[in-house]
Amino acid sequence: MNMRNILMFAVMAGLLLAVGAMQSWSVAMGLLNMCLISAIMALGVNIQWGYAGLFSVGTMGFVALGGLAVVLTSMPPVHDAWAAGGARVIVALLVGAGTIVAAFFAFRRMSKGLARAGVMAAILIGGFFAYRALFDPAVDAIESTNTAAAGYLGGLGLPVLLSWAVGGALAAAVAWVIGKVSLGLRSDYLAIATLGIAETIIAVLKNEDWLSRGVRNVNGLPRPVPYEVDLQASATFLSWTDRLGFDPVEASSLFVKGSYALLFIVVLGLVIWLSESAWNSPWGRMMRAIRDNETAAKAMGKDVTARHLQVFILGAAVCGLAGAMMTTLDGLMTPGAYQPLRFTFLIWVMVIVGGSGNNWGSVLGGFLIWFLWVEVEPIGLWVMNGITAFMPEGSALREHLLDSAAHMRLITMGVILLLVLRFAPRGLIPEK
Repeated sequence: MNMRNILMFAVMAGLLLAVGAMQSWSVAMGLLNMCLISAIMALGVNIQWGYAGLFSVGTMGFVALGGLAVVLTSMPPVHDAWAAGGARVIVALLVGAGTIVAAFFAFRRMSKGLARAGVMAAILIGGFFAYRALFDPAVDAIESTNTAAAGYLGGLGLPVLLSWAVGGALAAAVAWVIGKVSLGLRSDYLAIATLGIAETIIAVLKNEDWLSRGVRNVNGLPRPVPYEVDLQASATFLSWTDRLGFDPVEASSLFVKGSYALLFIVVLGLVIWLSESAWNSPWGRMMRAIRDNETAAKAMGKDVTARHLQVFILGAAVCGLAGAMMTTLDGLMTPGAYQPLRFTFLIWVMVIVGGSGNNWGSVLGGFLIWFLWVEVEPIGLWVMNGITAFMPEGSALREHLLDSAAHMRLITMGVILLLVLRFAPRGLIPEK
Protein backbone atom coordinates (compact mmCIF):
# COMPACT_ATOMS: atom_id res chain seq x y z
CA MET A 1 0.00 0.00 0.00
CA ASN A 2 1.14 3.55 -0.70
CA MET A 3 1.30 6.38 1.84
CA ARG A 4 -2.13 7.71 0.86
CA ASN A 5 -3.78 4.41 1.69
CA ILE A 6 -1.83 4.06 4.94
CA LEU A 7 -2.92 7.59 5.88
CA MET A 8 -6.60 6.70 5.34
CA PHE A 9 -6.30 3.66 7.61
CA ALA A 10 -4.50 5.85 10.17
CA VAL A 11 -7.39 8.34 10.06
CA MET A 12 -9.81 5.47 10.60
CA ALA A 13 -7.81 4.34 13.63
CA GLY A 14 -7.85 7.92 14.91
CA LEU A 15 -11.65 8.02 14.65
CA LEU A 16 -11.94 4.87 16.75
CA LEU A 17 -9.54 6.30 19.32
CA ALA A 18 -11.59 9.50 19.41
CA VAL A 19 -14.72 7.48 20.22
CA GLY A 20 -12.84 5.84 23.09
CA ALA A 21 -11.66 9.17 24.46
CA MET A 22 -14.94 11.07 24.03
CA GLN A 23 -17.53 8.34 24.69
CA SER A 24 -16.00 5.26 26.31
CA TRP A 25 -13.38 2.65 25.50
CA SER A 26 -16.00 -0.07 25.82
CA VAL A 27 -18.05 1.59 23.06
CA ALA A 28 -14.92 1.96 20.93
CA MET A 29 -14.01 -1.73 21.32
CA GLY A 30 -17.54 -2.84 20.48
CA LEU A 31 -17.44 -0.61 17.41
CA LEU A 32 -14.06 -2.06 16.41
CA ASN A 33 -15.42 -5.61 16.59
CA MET A 34 -18.35 -4.84 14.33
CA CYS A 35 -16.05 -2.94 11.94
CA LEU A 36 -13.89 -6.07 11.65
CA ILE A 37 -16.94 -8.25 10.91
CA SER A 38 -18.23 -5.69 8.40
CA ALA A 39 -14.86 -5.72 6.64
CA ILE A 40 -15.08 -9.51 6.25
CA MET A 41 -18.62 -9.22 4.83
CA ALA A 42 -17.41 -6.56 2.40
CA LEU A 43 -14.59 -8.87 1.29
CA GLY A 44 -17.16 -11.59 0.57
CA VAL A 45 -19.22 -9.25 -1.63
CA ASN A 46 -16.05 -7.94 -3.28
CA ILE A 47 -15.08 -11.49 -4.23
CA GLN A 48 -18.38 -11.88 -6.07
CA TRP A 49 -18.62 -8.40 -7.60
CA GLY A 50 -15.05 -7.11 -7.78
CA TYR A 51 -13.56 -10.38 -9.01
CA ALA A 52 -16.31 -11.61 -11.33
CA GLY A 53 -18.91 -8.86 -11.75
CA LEU A 54 -21.69 -10.96 -10.19
CA PHE A 55 -24.44 -8.64 -8.96
CA SER A 56 -25.80 -10.68 -6.05
CA VAL A 57 -27.98 -9.10 -3.36
CA GLY A 58 -28.50 -12.27 -1.36
CA THR A 59 -25.77 -11.41 1.14
CA MET A 60 -28.03 -11.40 4.21
CA GLY A 61 -29.22 -14.91 3.39
CA PHE A 62 -25.67 -16.22 3.62
CA VAL A 63 -25.02 -14.19 6.77
CA ALA A 64 -28.16 -15.71 8.33
CA LEU A 65 -26.97 -19.21 7.43
CA GLY A 66 -23.73 -18.46 9.27
CA GLY A 67 -25.76 -17.50 12.33
CA LEU A 68 -27.80 -20.70 12.05
CA ALA A 69 -24.58 -22.72 11.93
CA VAL A 70 -23.62 -21.39 15.37
CA VAL A 71 -26.91 -22.70 16.80
CA LEU A 72 -26.70 -26.08 15.06
CA THR A 73 -23.05 -26.61 15.95
CA SER A 74 -22.49 -25.18 19.41
CA MET A 75 -25.78 -25.34 21.31
CA PRO A 76 -26.38 -28.51 23.35
CA PRO A 77 -29.03 -30.90 22.00
CA VAL A 78 -32.50 -30.67 23.53
CA HIS A 79 -33.03 -34.31 24.50
CA ASP A 80 -36.77 -33.99 25.19
CA ALA A 81 -37.34 -32.50 21.75
CA TRP A 82 -35.30 -35.24 20.08
CA ALA A 83 -37.30 -37.86 21.94
CA ALA A 84 -40.58 -36.20 20.93
CA GLY A 85 -39.95 -36.03 17.19
CA GLY A 86 -36.32 -35.60 16.23
CA ALA A 87 -35.97 -38.92 14.44
CA ARG A 88 -39.24 -38.41 12.56
CA VAL A 89 -38.07 -34.97 11.32
CA ILE A 90 -34.85 -36.51 10.01
CA VAL A 91 -36.79 -39.26 8.23
CA ALA A 92 -39.18 -36.67 6.76
CA LEU A 93 -36.30 -34.57 5.45
CA LEU A 94 -34.73 -37.67 3.88
CA VAL A 95 -38.06 -38.48 2.23
CA GLY A 96 -38.25 -34.93 0.85
CA ALA A 97 -34.68 -35.08 -0.48
CA GLY A 98 -35.31 -38.53 -1.93
CA THR A 99 -38.41 -37.23 -3.72
CA ILE A 100 -36.40 -34.47 -5.39
CA VAL A 101 -33.62 -36.90 -6.39
CA ALA A 102 -36.14 -39.39 -7.79
CA ALA A 103 -37.87 -36.68 -9.83
CA PHE A 104 -34.49 -35.51 -11.15
CA PHE A 105 -33.51 -39.01 -12.28
CA ALA A 106 -36.91 -39.48 -13.92
CA PHE A 107 -36.38 -36.24 -15.81
CA ARG A 108 -32.88 -37.27 -16.93
CA ARG A 109 -33.57 -40.92 -17.79
CA MET A 110 -36.97 -40.74 -19.49
CA SER A 111 -37.70 -39.35 -22.92
CA LYS A 112 -39.62 -36.11 -23.23
CA GLY A 113 -43.35 -36.61 -23.39
CA LEU A 114 -46.53 -37.24 -21.43
CA ALA A 115 -45.13 -40.36 -19.78
CA ARG A 116 -42.22 -38.45 -18.24
CA ALA A 117 -44.50 -35.63 -17.11
CA GLY A 118 -46.90 -38.12 -15.53
CA VAL A 119 -44.16 -40.02 -13.69
CA MET A 120 -42.59 -36.82 -12.39
CA ALA A 121 -45.96 -35.50 -11.24
CA ALA A 122 -46.70 -38.78 -9.44
CA ILE A 123 -43.29 -38.77 -7.73
CA LEU A 124 -43.53 -35.14 -6.64
CA ILE A 125 -47.14 -35.23 -5.46
CA GLY A 126 -46.78 -38.58 -3.68
CA GLY A 127 -43.48 -37.55 -2.13
CA PHE A 128 -44.93 -34.25 -0.95
CA PHE A 129 -47.83 -35.87 0.86
CA ALA A 130 -45.54 -38.50 2.39
CA TYR A 131 -43.16 -35.77 3.53
CA ARG A 132 -45.91 -33.68 5.11
CA ALA A 133 -47.47 -36.72 6.80
CA LEU A 134 -44.17 -37.40 8.57
CA PHE A 135 -42.95 -33.83 9.04
CA ASP A 136 -45.98 -31.97 10.45
CA PRO A 137 -46.73 -34.22 13.47
CA ALA A 138 -43.02 -34.40 14.34
CA VAL A 139 -42.63 -30.61 14.24
CA ASP A 140 -45.75 -30.11 16.36
CA ALA A 141 -44.35 -32.50 18.96
CA ILE A 142 -40.96 -30.76 19.01
CA GLU A 143 -42.33 -27.23 19.22
CA SER A 144 -44.68 -28.15 22.08
CA THR A 145 -41.76 -29.41 24.20
CA ASN A 146 -40.85 -26.86 26.88
CA THR A 147 -41.95 -24.01 24.61
CA ALA A 148 -40.80 -21.19 26.89
CA ALA A 149 -37.17 -22.32 27.09
CA ALA A 150 -36.66 -24.74 24.20
CA GLY A 151 -39.16 -25.92 21.57
CA TYR A 152 -36.40 -26.81 19.10
CA LEU A 153 -33.87 -29.59 18.56
CA GLY A 154 -30.79 -27.65 19.65
CA GLY A 155 -27.34 -28.36 18.26
CA LEU A 156 -24.41 -30.73 18.54
CA GLY A 157 -22.69 -29.16 21.55
CA LEU A 158 -19.35 -28.71 19.71
CA PRO A 159 -16.83 -25.87 20.28
CA VAL A 160 -18.20 -22.54 19.08
CA LEU A 161 -15.09 -21.69 17.05
CA LEU A 162 -15.81 -24.75 14.91
CA SER A 163 -19.18 -23.20 14.05
CA TRP A 164 -17.42 -20.37 12.19
CA ALA A 165 -16.00 -22.87 9.70
CA VAL A 166 -19.37 -24.66 9.58
CA GLY A 167 -21.06 -21.32 8.84
CA GLY A 168 -18.82 -20.78 5.85
CA ALA A 169 -19.36 -24.36 4.65
CA LEU A 170 -23.16 -24.17 5.05
CA ALA A 171 -23.33 -20.88 3.14
CA ALA A 172 -21.08 -22.35 0.42
CA ALA A 173 -23.30 -25.43 0.08
CA VAL A 174 -26.46 -23.34 -0.31
CA ALA A 175 -24.62 -21.02 -2.72
CA TRP A 176 -23.78 -24.04 -4.88
CA VAL A 177 -27.47 -24.90 -5.16
CA ILE A 178 -28.42 -21.28 -5.86
CA GLY A 179 -25.61 -20.86 -8.36
CA LYS A 180 -26.52 -23.99 -10.32
CA VAL A 181 -30.02 -22.57 -10.76
CA SER A 182 -29.49 -18.82 -11.16
CA LEU A 183 -26.00 -18.07 -12.51
CA GLY A 184 -27.20 -18.51 -16.06
CA LEU A 185 -29.49 -15.51 -15.61
CA ARG A 186 -28.71 -11.99 -16.79
CA SER A 187 -27.23 -9.70 -14.12
CA ASP A 188 -30.49 -7.90 -13.24
CA TYR A 189 -32.41 -11.18 -13.01
CA LEU A 190 -29.60 -12.66 -10.90
CA ALA A 191 -30.01 -9.79 -8.43
CA ILE A 192 -33.77 -10.37 -8.21
CA ALA A 193 -33.31 -14.13 -7.80
CA THR A 194 -30.67 -13.85 -5.07
CA LEU A 195 -32.74 -11.27 -3.18
CA GLY A 196 -35.76 -13.57 -3.30
CA ILE A 197 -33.69 -16.53 -2.12
CA ALA A 198 -32.27 -14.47 0.77
CA GLU A 199 -35.80 -13.52 1.82
CA THR A 200 -36.80 -17.19 1.61
CA ILE A 201 -33.90 -18.30 3.83
CA ILE A 202 -34.76 -15.69 6.45
CA ALA A 203 -38.47 -16.55 6.28
CA VAL A 204 -37.60 -20.19 6.97
CA LEU A 205 -35.50 -19.20 9.99
CA LYS A 206 -38.34 -17.03 11.30
CA ASN A 207 -41.05 -19.67 10.91
CA GLU A 208 -39.41 -23.06 11.46
CA ASP A 209 -39.28 -22.99 15.26
CA TRP A 210 -38.04 -26.57 15.48
CA LEU A 211 -34.84 -25.49 13.71
CA SER A 212 -33.90 -22.17 15.35
CA ARG A 213 -36.79 -21.22 17.70
CA GLY A 214 -37.99 -18.75 15.06
CA VAL A 215 -38.76 -15.26 16.32
CA ARG A 216 -38.45 -16.45 19.93
CA ASN A 217 -34.67 -16.35 19.31
CA VAL A 218 -31.91 -18.57 20.68
CA ASN A 219 -29.96 -16.97 23.51
CA GLY A 220 -27.12 -18.11 25.70
CA LEU A 221 -24.91 -19.17 22.80
CA PRO A 222 -21.47 -20.43 23.89
CA ARG A 223 -18.57 -17.98 23.70
CA PRO A 224 -14.92 -18.49 22.76
CA VAL A 225 -13.88 -15.93 25.38
CA PRO A 226 -14.51 -15.68 29.16
CA TYR A 227 -17.69 -14.22 30.63
CA GLU A 228 -17.46 -10.87 32.41
CA VAL A 229 -18.99 -12.26 35.61
CA ASP A 230 -16.38 -15.03 35.71
CA LEU A 231 -13.59 -12.49 35.33
CA GLN A 232 -15.05 -10.35 38.09
CA ALA A 233 -15.10 -13.41 40.38
CA SER A 234 -11.48 -14.29 39.58
CA ALA A 235 -9.00 -13.32 42.30
CA THR A 236 -6.18 -13.13 39.75
CA PHE A 237 -8.13 -10.76 37.50
CA LEU A 238 -9.20 -8.58 40.45
CA SER A 239 -5.62 -8.31 41.74
CA TRP A 240 -4.49 -7.31 38.24
CA THR A 241 -7.15 -4.58 38.01
CA ASP A 242 -6.28 -3.33 41.52
CA ARG A 243 -2.62 -2.96 40.63
CA LEU A 244 -3.45 -1.03 37.45
CA GLY A 245 -6.19 1.04 39.09
CA PHE A 246 -8.98 -0.13 36.76
CA ASP A 247 -12.64 -0.60 37.62
CA PRO A 248 -13.23 -4.41 37.55
CA VAL A 249 -16.53 -4.13 35.67
CA GLU A 250 -15.12 -1.87 32.97
CA ALA A 251 -11.90 -3.90 32.79
CA SER A 252 -13.79 -7.18 32.36
CA SER A 253 -15.84 -5.68 29.51
CA LEU A 254 -12.71 -4.38 27.79
CA PHE A 255 -10.92 -7.71 28.25
CA VAL A 256 -13.78 -9.66 26.66
CA LYS A 257 -14.16 -7.23 23.74
CA GLY A 258 -10.41 -7.14 23.27
CA SER A 259 -10.30 -10.95 23.15
CA TYR A 260 -13.00 -10.94 20.48
CA ALA A 261 -11.07 -8.28 18.56
CA LEU A 262 -7.92 -10.43 18.54
CA LEU A 263 -9.86 -13.42 17.20
CA PHE A 264 -11.54 -11.29 14.54
CA ILE A 265 -8.24 -9.69 13.50
CA VAL A 266 -6.74 -13.17 13.00
CA VAL A 267 -9.70 -14.23 10.85
CA LEU A 268 -9.67 -10.97 8.85
CA GLY A 269 -5.93 -11.31 8.30
CA LEU A 270 -6.34 -14.88 7.06
CA VAL A 271 -9.23 -13.96 4.73
CA ILE A 272 -7.44 -10.97 3.21
CA TRP A 273 -4.19 -12.96 2.81
CA LEU A 274 -6.07 -15.69 0.92
CA SER A 275 -8.00 -13.09 -1.09
CA GLU A 276 -4.85 -11.23 -2.09
CA SER A 277 -3.08 -14.49 -2.99
CA ALA A 278 -6.01 -15.51 -5.19
CA TRP A 279 -6.25 -12.03 -6.74
CA ASN A 280 -2.57 -12.01 -7.75
CA SER A 281 -2.53 -15.63 -8.97
CA PRO A 282 -3.22 -16.88 -12.52
CA TRP A 283 -6.74 -17.74 -11.30
CA GLY A 284 -7.26 -14.10 -10.32
CA ARG A 285 -6.04 -12.86 -13.69
CA MET A 286 -8.40 -15.31 -15.38
CA MET A 287 -11.35 -14.03 -13.28
CA ARG A 288 -10.55 -10.43 -14.21
CA ALA A 289 -10.39 -11.43 -17.87
CA ILE A 290 -13.81 -13.11 -17.59
CA ARG A 291 -15.22 -10.09 -15.75
CA ASP A 292 -13.97 -7.61 -18.33
CA ASN A 293 -14.83 -9.57 -21.48
CA GLU A 294 -16.75 -12.82 -21.21
CA THR A 295 -16.87 -13.31 -24.98
CA ALA A 296 -13.09 -13.17 -25.33
CA ALA A 297 -12.64 -15.47 -22.32
CA LYS A 298 -15.02 -18.03 -23.84
CA ALA A 299 -13.14 -17.80 -27.14
CA MET A 300 -9.96 -18.75 -25.24
CA GLY A 301 -11.64 -21.88 -23.87
CA LYS A 302 -12.60 -20.70 -20.39
CA ASP A 303 -15.71 -22.19 -18.81
CA VAL A 304 -17.29 -18.91 -17.70
CA THR A 305 -20.30 -20.42 -15.92
CA ALA A 306 -18.13 -22.80 -13.87
CA ARG A 307 -15.79 -19.98 -12.85
CA HIS A 308 -18.74 -17.79 -11.89
CA LEU A 309 -20.02 -20.64 -9.73
CA GLN A 310 -16.61 -20.92 -8.05
CA VAL A 311 -16.41 -17.26 -7.16
CA PHE A 312 -20.06 -17.12 -6.09
CA ILE A 313 -19.46 -19.98 -3.64
CA LEU A 314 -16.26 -18.39 -2.28
CA GLY A 315 -17.94 -15.04 -1.65
CA ALA A 316 -20.92 -16.72 0.02
CA ALA A 317 -18.60 -18.76 2.26
CA VAL A 318 -16.86 -15.58 3.47
CA CYS A 319 -20.24 -13.96 4.21
CA GLY A 320 -21.35 -17.09 6.08
CA LEU A 321 -18.16 -16.99 8.13
CA ALA A 322 -18.85 -13.33 9.02
CA GLY A 323 -22.44 -14.20 9.95
CA ALA A 324 -21.26 -16.90 12.35
CA MET A 325 -18.79 -14.47 13.94
CA MET A 326 -21.48 -11.81 14.36
CA THR A 327 -23.91 -14.24 16.01
CA THR A 328 -21.17 -15.44 18.36
CA LEU A 329 -20.36 -11.84 19.28
CA ASP A 330 -24.03 -11.06 19.98
CA GLY A 331 -24.52 -14.27 21.97
CA LEU A 332 -27.97 -14.84 20.47
CA MET A 333 -29.61 -15.80 17.19
CA THR A 334 -32.32 -13.34 16.12
CA PRO A 335 -33.76 -14.17 12.67
CA GLY A 336 -35.83 -10.97 12.68
CA ALA A 337 -32.65 -8.86 12.71
CA TYR A 338 -31.60 -10.01 9.22
CA GLN A 339 -33.10 -7.38 6.92
CA PRO A 340 -31.91 -8.04 3.35
CA LEU A 341 -32.89 -4.75 1.74
CA ARG A 342 -31.41 -2.64 4.54
CA PHE A 343 -28.13 -4.34 5.39
CA THR A 344 -27.33 -5.71 1.93
CA PHE A 345 -27.45 -2.10 0.72
CA LEU A 346 -25.08 -1.13 3.54
CA ILE A 347 -22.53 -3.80 2.59
CA TRP A 348 -22.69 -2.77 -1.06
CA VAL A 349 -21.98 0.82 -0.01
CA MET A 350 -18.92 -0.47 1.87
CA VAL A 351 -17.60 -2.15 -1.29
CA ILE A 352 -18.36 0.78 -3.61
CA VAL A 353 -16.96 3.45 -1.29
CA GLY A 354 -13.87 1.41 -0.43
CA GLY A 355 -13.08 0.45 -3.99
CA SER A 356 -14.60 -2.43 -5.95
CA GLY A 357 -11.98 -4.98 -6.98
CA ASN A 358 -9.53 -3.97 -4.25
CA ASN A 359 -9.47 -6.09 -1.09
CA TRP A 360 -7.89 -3.38 1.04
CA GLY A 361 -10.48 -0.93 -0.25
CA SER A 362 -13.26 -3.27 0.91
CA VAL A 363 -11.68 -3.44 4.37
CA LEU A 364 -11.45 0.36 4.56
CA GLY A 365 -15.03 0.69 3.32
CA GLY A 366 -16.24 -1.83 5.89
CA PHE A 367 -14.60 0.13 8.71
CA LEU A 368 -15.66 3.58 7.52
CA ILE A 369 -19.28 2.86 6.65
CA TRP A 370 -20.03 0.86 9.81
CA PHE A 371 -18.36 3.55 11.92
CA LEU A 372 -20.56 6.21 10.35
CA TRP A 373 -23.66 4.00 10.55
CA VAL A 374 -23.23 3.80 14.33
CA GLU A 375 -21.79 7.23 15.12
CA VAL A 376 -23.72 9.52 12.78
CA GLU A 377 -26.85 9.47 14.93
CA PRO A 378 -25.16 10.59 18.20
CA ILE A 379 -23.09 13.12 16.24
CA GLY A 380 -26.26 14.38 14.56
CA LEU A 381 -28.01 14.69 17.93
CA TRP A 382 -25.02 16.65 19.28
CA VAL A 383 -25.16 19.00 16.28
CA MET A 384 -28.92 19.48 16.60
CA ASN A 385 -28.59 20.21 20.32
CA GLY A 386 -26.07 22.91 19.46
CA ILE A 387 -28.28 24.39 16.76
CA THR A 388 -31.40 24.40 18.95
CA ALA A 389 -29.69 25.51 22.18
CA PHE A 390 -31.04 29.09 21.80
CA MET A 391 -34.55 28.07 20.77
CA PRO A 392 -37.32 28.23 23.37
CA GLU A 393 -38.54 25.05 25.07
CA GLY A 394 -41.58 23.59 23.35
CA SER A 395 -40.70 25.15 20.00
CA ALA A 396 -42.09 23.07 17.12
CA LEU A 397 -38.97 23.72 15.03
CA ARG A 398 -36.72 22.67 17.91
CA GLU A 399 -38.62 19.41 18.41
CA HIS A 400 -38.57 18.72 14.68
CA LEU A 401 -34.82 19.25 14.42
CA LEU A 402 -34.09 17.05 17.44
CA ASP A 403 -36.34 14.27 16.08
CA SER A 404 -34.62 14.47 12.68
CA ALA A 405 -31.29 13.35 14.21
CA ALA A 406 -32.59 9.78 14.18
CA HIS A 407 -32.77 9.90 10.37
CA MET A 408 -29.20 11.09 9.84
CA ARG A 409 -27.92 7.59 9.10
CA LEU A 410 -29.60 7.03 5.75
CA ILE A 411 -29.05 10.63 4.65
CA THR A 412 -25.34 10.34 5.45
CA MET A 413 -25.00 7.03 3.59
CA GLY A 414 -26.62 8.56 0.51
CA VAL A 415 -24.50 11.72 0.63
CA ILE A 416 -21.26 9.73 1.07
CA LEU A 417 -22.16 7.42 -1.81
CA LEU A 418 -22.91 10.39 -4.09
CA LEU A 419 -19.70 12.20 -3.13
CA VAL A 420 -17.55 9.13 -3.70
CA LEU A 421 -19.19 8.36 -7.05
CA ARG A 422 -18.66 11.98 -8.10
CA PHE A 423 -15.08 12.57 -6.93
CA ALA A 424 -13.67 9.02 -6.63
CA PRO A 425 -15.85 6.84 -8.87
CA ARG A 426 -13.51 3.84 -8.46
CA GLY A 427 -13.54 4.10 -4.66
CA LEU A 428 -11.17 5.40 -2.01
CA ILE A 429 -8.63 2.65 -2.77
CA PRO A 430 -9.31 1.77 -6.43
CA GLU A 431 -8.36 -1.41 -8.21
CA LYS A 432 -4.99 -1.16 -9.92
